[in-house]
Amino acid sequence: MPDSDEELDVSGYQCPLPVLKAKRRLESMAPGAVLRLIATDPAAVIDVAHFCKEQGHELLSSLAGDRQWTFLIKNKGRSEP
Repeated sequence: MPDSDEELDVSGYQCPLPVLKAKRRLESMAPGAVLRLIATDPAAVIDVAHFCKEQGHELLSSLAGDRQWTFLIKNKGRSEP
């Protein structure tokens, strides 16, 4: 699995909080930086992929573990006004 620049563990949070917290963290990260998101909500598999597609971030990987999912998200950066 590729390295990440930051990690956000949202274990225990249910939809929509994992995506909302990821969005907030990505907004503070540099363009091209990679966020490792750790979640336990099964809905995150669908929600994170949809979020990335809608927001323009690149979902680099999605790895299922024992009742835990790890996502690597490459930040698209801020939109220019």
